[in-house]
Amino acid sequence: MNWEQILAGRMSRMKASEIRELLKLLDQPDIISFAGGIPDPKLFPAEAFRDAMTTALSDSQYATSLQYSVSEGYGPLRDWIADQMGLIGVPCTPDNILITSGSQQALDYLGKLMLSPGDTALVGWPTYLGALGAFNAYEPRFDRLDPGSNREAQDYHDAAAPGRVKFAYLSADFANPTGVTLDQAGRERLLDLAEELDIAIIEDAAYQTLRYDGTAIPPILATEIARKGSIDACRTIYSGSFSKTLAPGLRIGWVCAAASVIGRLVLMKQAADLHTSTLNQIATHIVARDHFADHIPSLRETYGRRRDLMLDALDREMPEGVTWTRPEGGMFVWLTLPDGTDGAELLARSLKTERIAFVPGHAFHPDGTGRNTIRLSFTLHEKELVDEGIARLGRLLRAS
Repeated sequence: MNWEQILAGRMSRMKASEIRELLKLLDQPDIISFAGGIPDPKLFPAEAFRDAMTTALSDSQYATSLQYSVSEGYGPLRDWIADQMGLIGVPCTPDNILITSGSQQALDYLGKLMLSPGDTALVGWPTYLGALGAFNAYEPRFDRLDPGSNREAQDYHDAAAPGRVKFAYLSADFANPTGVTLDQAGRERLLDLAEELDIAIIEDAAYQTLRYDGTAIPPILATEIARKGSIDACRTIYSGSFSKTLAPGLRIGWVCAAASVIGRLVLMKQAADLHTSTLNQIATHIVARDHFADHIPSLRETYGRRRDLMLDALDREMPEGVTWTRPEGGMFVWLTLPDGTDGAELLARSLKTERIAFVPGHAFHPDGTGRNTIRLSFTLHEKELVDEGIARLGRLLRAS
C-alpha cells in the first residue's frame, strides 16, 4: 500500500527530534554526553517511589489505583498542586488544574486548542524543540517573540495575516535551550503585548523550581493575577511538570489556568487518552506530599555545583570567540561559536574524534538559523567527566 497518498498534510511538518536521536548515544560508554537535558537517575527518589507504589497497590488502594479515573486528574494530587501554586503567587483551586501525561502532552493539547492552519505562534528564537514539534502538527507559522524589543503589536498582527496570532510561548525561567531567565520588566512587557494582541500566553515552567542562585521572579501567571485579581480573569496558561524534579518516566505534568480553559482541555483529554495513569498519579502524590520539600534542596545543591563545574571548565578551555550564557538555574548552557562554525558539522566530527555529544543549535530555531550555536546540559556529570568533556570540546573548536 502507498501510505503517502492517504497521510494528512500535517505529517510533512513532523520531523524526528534531534535530541531524542542523540539520547541513543548515552548507551555508548566511551561518549561523554552533554546532549540530553535529562535528570540524573541517581537522584531519583527511588525508594520513596517503591514505598508509594506499594501503598498505591495495597488492599485498600488498588481498586482506585488500577481503575479508570476522572479526566481532570487524581483529586488529592490536584489539591497538592493547587496549594503549591499558591506558594508561588498563583492562588487557585483544583478546578484550575488538569493533570497531563507530562508537560509535553499539555503543549500538544494547547496547540490543538488554539492553532488553525496558517495561524501564528510567537516563540523564542531559539526555543524549546519539543514545543516546536508539538505545535507543528497544527500547521502554524512561527514568528519571533522578543519581549525586550520595541516591536509594535500591529506589526505582529500584520505579519500574521490572513491568519492571526494565537499565543506567545516561552519558558520564562532558565529557558531550554539558552538557560536565560526573563526579568520582571520583560514579563510585564509580554503581558502588555498579549493584551494588545488579545492572545494567550503559554508559560512553560518545567525548570522553575531549579533555581541555584539569584532572586526568584514571580511566574508570569502570578504577575497577571496581581493585575487582574483572579486566575479566571487571566490569559496566561501555566504548564508544570514533575519530570525534572521527581522522575520523568512516570509522565506526570499539569496545566494551571482559568477554569474555562481547563474545561476545554478536559474534553481533549477525554478524547485522547481518557486520563493520565491513575497509579502513577497516586504514587506521585504520595512522594510529592511526603518528600518534595526535602528533595528539592538536594537537587539544587547537586545541579548547582555541576553548573559551576561546567562554567569553570568553559572559562578555562574555550578558545577566543566563543561565548556562553551563565544561567541561574535549570539544566543548560548555550554556546555561541565564531561565525562560520556549524554546530551540526562540529557534532559529526566530534563523534568521530573527540567522542563528546551536544545538541546543535539550529534545531531550536524555527527557521533553521543559529547554526553557530550549541546546547550543553550539565546535569549528569561530576568534575572529572565535565573537565575532560569540555577540554575535548575546546580542542575540537581550536582545530576547526
